[in-house]
Amino acid sequence: MQFTAQMIAGFLKGEVIGNANATVSDLAKIEEGREGCLSFLANPKYTEYLYTTTSSIVLLDKSIEIDSTKEIKATLIKVDNARAAMGMLLNMVQEALNPRKKGIEQPSFIADGVKVPEDAYIGAFAYLAKGVTVGEGTQIYPQVYLGDNVKVGKNCILYAGVKVYHDCVIGDNCILHAGCVIGADGFGFAPVNGEYEKISQIGNVILEGDNEVGANTTIDRATMGHTIIGRGTKLDNLVQIGHNVVTKENNIFCSQVGVAGTTKIGAWNTFAGQVGVAGQCEIGNQNTFGAQSGIPGNIGDKQVLMGYPVIPARDWARQAVYLKRLPDMQRDLQQIKKELSNKE
Repeated sequence: MQFTAQMIAGFLKGEVIGNANATVSDLAKIEEGREGCLSFLANPKYTEYLYTTTSSIVLLDKSIEIDSTKEIKATLIKVDNARAAMGMLLNMVQEALNPRKKGIEQPSFIADGVKVPEDAYIGAFAYLAKGVTVGEGTQIYPQVYLGDNVKVGKNCILYAGVKVYHDCVIGDNCILHAGCVIGADGFGFAPVNGEYEKISQIGNVILEGDNEVGANTTIDRATMGHTIIGRGTKLDNLVQIGHNVVTKENNIFCSQVGVAGTTKIGAWNTFAGQVGVAGQCEIGNQNTFGAQSGIPGNIGDKQVLMGYPVIPARDWARQAVYLKRLPDMQRDLQQIKKELSNKE
């Protein structure tokens, strides 16, 4: 399919600069652009590619300044947020290439009394246990397991191999990627007579809605009560969320983050890759934690932290510089001690 700059600008409510009849039928990164492709520019550090790309159309963030002395071959479409605008177009392409399925494939198992909406999809070898509810428009791909009394909201996508244990709740508009496990037992054991005895985990997991859970990510059920993932929170692949963790809305957990049990997390926090959070902590709102940071205790609001234990990111960067210089500093110190000794 081909789209003109005018069509795209109309959909995105953008401003065309250049040939409004320029057409595209493919997408490409701006540095790899070619004729017939649409690219986008949202990060100022890639501005140089605007003058060299051969993409036919470039979505341009209005905040980026253009050098009027340099030639730009591409037609530009100026928008308030180029990254978000590109996301809207990618979603449109995704829906065109992979339209939502509906119907029930066989063989699959659907317990007596479970009602599947007409516009929902149940893939082959899926298993829906007794008491399961499925919302309108939800897509359940092959080999998904939904345990007793699981509730899945509207317009969800559960990709192949997702496992949701009994009594868990998946809100509307959630995407669960292949191999993720929702509601496995929390890590609860008590030492008894020289052995570890299992503590039953009788709570559940609640995804409040608009959540995305990456491949092979695990969210443990509560010992009692609920493990809660707040609305709009996104979890990357290979994330581990412990029992009774409660998060508020719109947090980001990048790959390999681990959060121990009973931790409470506010809203709009970002946890970069491999961040570890100790149990029973309270974390505020709008914090950013750098990759591989360790969080052993409570954290307030609006901080940028890194290291173990976490400290302000600027302080951590200074320490990293000095660590590199430690061998030289040690040598200098030994030389000073030697000189002082000789003077005695």
